Amino acid sequence: MNKLAIINITSFGREFPENLEELEARVEVEKMLLPEETTQEELAERLRGFRYVFLGNHPYFGETFFSLNQDVKLIARHGIGYNNVDVKSAALHGVYATTIPHEVENDAVAEQAAALLFAAAKNIITADGKARSGNWNTDRQELVGYQIRDAVTGIIGLGSIGGRFAQIMKYGFNNRVIVYDPYLEDRKIRNMGYEPVSLEELLSQADFVSVHCSLNASTEKLIDAGRLKLMKRDAILVNTARGAIVDEMAVYEAVKNREIFAYAADAAAVEPIPADHPLCGIPHVIITPHSAIYNRTCMYQMNRKVMEDLYLMEAGKEPKGIVTE
Repeated sequence: MNKLAIINITSFGREFPENLEELEARVEVEKMLLPEETTQEELAERLRGFRYVFLGNHPYFGETFFSLNQDVKLIARHGIGYNNVDVKSAALHGVYATTIPHEVENDAVAEQAAALLFAAAKNIITADGKARSGNWNTDRQELVGYQIRDAVTGIIGLGSIGGRFAQIMKYGFNNRVIVYDPYLEDRKIRNMGYEPVSLEELLSQADFVSVHCSLNASTEKLIDAGRLKLMKRDAILVNTARGAIVDEMAVYEAVKNREIFAYAADAAAVEPIPADHPLCGIPHVIITPHSAIYNRTCMYQMNRKVMEDLYLMEAGKEPKGIVTE
């Protein structure tokens, strides 16, 4: 019987235990919690004899691992991103690296962006705290926020998730949607019913700015101090992409000095975000722990995708969603 290592996916088996039971009837399964700093040599030795890996956000599988371990033949990421797998090295060593298709997470992340926006605009966290602490009628000026309908939403990155969020805002709340996406032709953006604009135009016009682009060398700290100063004083910045796309200290200064109304994110430049991070100490900031996909529909679909990859290989076939670069 082949062996499967489920690495740093704590939800697997806790939610939908029948999925784990189904796997255990077909392969030998071991769940592992490995530190992010696990070395390639340690990883190669630990996975000796394992044919399959279901992988969470860490540790990293690089060239050294693939050179030292010839047993692993599948690394199935339990998520969309695969920056913790050197997929080129995997392919060179005959190892399949797979990922979850974007459509599995589209609604989950777009809904999280909407939830964060609403919570920030309506001061939900502050209001909940007042109700729980007996301050029902105290300092109610702290609860004054903004209406969502008939506003202007700016979307940075009109991919599958950004596109779903655009639909929510346009058709659910009658927002004018403006888009900055240098990889999409203006004609295509207009055909979707949105307005293509420059990044500077977007920041200066939007009531709500939502970040949905990938993190790379050109987008790291894309939203910096200078660009934050272009935003309206009552604007809300939402980030469900990657924390490092914004300059977090510049965001902190902007919110603290009331240069923008709020920042709401499901990501941080360093995760987990330190408890003493300046952003964690001021009002009008909401940060969730990269938890957008933590809904039962999405988690079930992710489980079934990696399980299907394993089943295909057990049948002598290629898995789906292979990534090589």
